[in-house]
Amino acid sequence: MFENLSDRLQNVMHKIKGYGRITEENISDMMREIRLSLLEADVNYKVVKEFTNKVKEKALGANVNSKLSPGEEFVKIVKDELTELLGGDSVPLETTKNPTITMLVGLQGSGKTTTIGKLANFLRKNHKKKPLLVACDIYRPAAIDQLKTIGKELNIKVYSEGKKDPVEITKNAINYAKENDFDYILIDTAGRLQIDDKLMEELQNIENAINPHETLLVIDAMMGQDAINVINGFNDKLKLTGVILTKLDGDTRGGVALSVRHLTNIPIKFIGVSEKMDGLSEFHPDRMASRIIGMGDVLSLVEKVSSEIDEKDAEDLVKKMTKGSFDLEDFLKQIKQIKKLGPLENIIKLLPGAKKMGLNNVKVDPKKMSHIEAIVLSMTPYERKHPEILKASRKQRIAKGSGTTVTEVNQLLKQFEEMKKMMKMMYNGNFKLPF
Repeated sequence: MFENLSDRLQNVMHKIKGYGRITEENISDMMREIRLSLLEADVNYKVVKEFTNKVKEKALGANVNSKLSPGEEFVKIVKDELTELLGGDSVPLETTKNPTITMLVGLQGSGKTTTIGKLANFLRKNHKKKPLLVACDIYRPAAIDQLKTIGKELNIKVYSEGKKDPVEITKNAINYAKENDFDYILIDTAGRLQIDDKLMEELQNIENAINPHETLLVIDAMMGQDAINVINGFNDKLKLTGVILTKLDGDTRGGVALSVRHLTNIPIKFIGVSEKMDGLSEFHPDRMASRIIGMGDVLSLVEKVSSEIDEKDAEDLVKKMTKGSFDLEDFLKQIKQIKKLGPLENIIKLLPGAKKMGLNNVKVDPKKMSHIEAIVLSMTPYERKHPEILKASRKQRIAKGSGTTVTEVNQLLKQFEEMKKMMKMMYNGNFKLPF
């Protein structure tokens, strides 16, 4: 997401960091590039104009006594204004009521039913909630079956009454949730190919009947600026509390995310970052602004690692690294933990300076990770603990068992030994970066 915009803006930031002072002349060139970058990213023209005017005004009026250099001051101004454009402060999802009722609405094809599963998974994992999915899309063929399939995959209960009146279904679902100790109710409503009176009337009837704590509009980021009209159309009839932008991972422009809050005053609460059931992230304007201008997103990285990797296992691994007793059994555990974090290229992009180090477009072939895992799994527990005993005949057996070659086995063992040495040096304070 935002790849094109991020590349262009980071180039601008790099140029201006070299300026000894900011003048009307040199900032005009920079603002022209920023303006073009935003327009090419499909950001609304009115939003672009206001943004660039604000940045220019603040940059020319920046405090000359600032501890930052002129270039650093400009980068800070751009980041602050981007944060403001994206919504300023993040608006968290309501989770305190028992049960909390959230209704998801949207057009057909926006990914609403998949998103409701992702949101339920997020709530269970991050807020220790017991969610109930409610099937109220009684029109789209197989919509109820799709929700049931998602519920089965996640082991989350789906409440359904078939093709009955959606208003009655939601009322009954709430009673069912209270009787069975569900503390979060997620209602999957019907969508249409376009906004129409019949759709809105049904959604209004549900909203009036149950008074949901959250009414979230699920919208496809690939719609571009048409999304603004859809948001306003729904908000005119319903009390929208937030937006979930889906498929943002597939949109290299991302302009709609930079226009939504400014033009509609509806906060973005979540973004879709992958097709998997854990591919939903809370939206933090300040973190996204940092990522766009190449400052990374360390907080999101820390949160992701903390939620996926067992703290005790991590501590045990560190102890073994410092003692030099890290073996292939530990290496296998490490691979499995890394796989939990999702595609490595997505993790790498969260690191500050990833683009500068040439890591922003790194593609990690998941097959290679699988090959490594297969090689280690083909070893006996004793071989993993004592890789020094791996001679020709054992390597041939391991290669055959893992569907790889002896050369690949040798490469893995060599890389493992080098990594082991480097880790020991690093944790003993003897490691120095070569730059």
